[in-house]
Amino acid sequence: MRLTILNQFYAPDISPTAQIAASLAEHRAGQGDVVTVLAGRAGYVEGAAPTGLSASREAVHVRRVWTPDLGKSSVPRRLVGYLSFLAGAAGRVLLLPRQDVIVAMTTPPLVVAIALLHKLLHPSTKVILWSMDCYPDAAERFGKLRPGGAVSRALRRLNRFVFRRLHHVIALDGAMATLLFSQYAAGPERPSVSVVPNWERQDRFPAGAEVAPWAGYEELGIDGRTVVVYTGNAGVGHRFETVLEAAALVQHEVVFVFIGGGARRAELEQAAAERNLGNLMFRGYVSEAEAQGVMAGADGALITLDDRSLGLMSPSKLHANLAAGLPVVYVGPAGSNVDEAIHRFGCGTSLRGGDVEGLVAAVRRLREDPAARTRARTAFDQAYNDAVALPQIDRIVDGP
Repeated sequence: MRLTILNQFYAPDISPTAQIAASLAEHRAGQGDVVTVLAGRAGYVEGAAPTGLSASREAVHVRRVWTPDLGKSSVPRRLVGYLSFLAGAAGRVLLLPRQDVIVAMTTPPLVVAIALLHKLLHPSTKVILWSMDCYPDAAERFGKLRPGGAVSRALRRLNRFVFRRLHHVIALDGAMATLLFSQYAAGPERPSVSVVPNWERQDRFPAGAEVAPWAGYEELGIDGRTVVVYTGNAGVGHRFETVLEAAALVQHEVVFVFIGGGARRAELEQAAAERNLGNLMFRGYVSEAEAQGVMAGADGALITLDDRSLGLMSPSKLHANLAAGLPVVYVGPAGSNVDEAIHRFGCGTSLRGGDVEGLVAAVRRLREDPAARTRARTAFDQAYNDAVALPQIDRIVDGP
């Protein structure tokens, strides 16, 4: 089979979509497929462009189109990156020999429309949308686009046009599937849909492995307090007011360590400084090996989600947290992938925004329930690793 994966980022880039695209690409190449990946040259984080063509362990043909190294610090910079990738990828897609399947992810938004250019030349090609987030819905909910405005209407028309021509849609949770199909896939021409959560590789988190705690903890002044880590992106789809209020009540008991970046990172640091919250500590992105050490030295993981984000996105930090055996403290809407995991496996605490007392109680009891770490790892082993998820993707790719 000839299979192409379309996504702006690809391994060795640190972005979650880059890593999960590589997992699928290497898996399918290992099964004998001729796998091509179309990605950009710039990295998820400004100044951290991936070196080399890929981190693949199998014969994956990675084709990188030029994209400026502008990062994600502002909407205009992000848009330039998006548009340059779309332009370069369109030309590459048109020049590809006939592909049996194209899997298009959603970085940048609506890149799946590029896949349809190939289908225009090769009608037998199956196009699969692997949805990581939803546009223009996200831009509308967070005030970046006016609902019902000219741009919004045009993007929605494009989505409906695209959905009528898709073979299949992969959503990350039930809320996302419901949103996409209620907005864009009504009627008899709707594609089939599957819910497949994202995952981490089992070989990255071998069961029973001893991982040394991150050396950076020594300079943070933990002083024996409970450690709750937040890893990765603190973006517009996340909320932290409940965390700030709870942190003020447990300053001598709990530290919240934020590792990574994101659009809300600066305002979160400013809020912590204004409230004199010395138990909120911040560091930038770290290497994969250091990230494992960060989780190894923690007592629990924090995940937050804005209520408006339900159905739009699915926090990818969940899977690494569970793989590391970290109980999850979640503050966000019910019905998300994180909420589903907690209720299914008992691997943490699910709270709604504003429940400050509930959050205080949850972080205080992290050290009181050592079995929660086992339940977290069980969730990973049963539902959120590549050995479980990739066969589900295979059935979609190989199916009629």
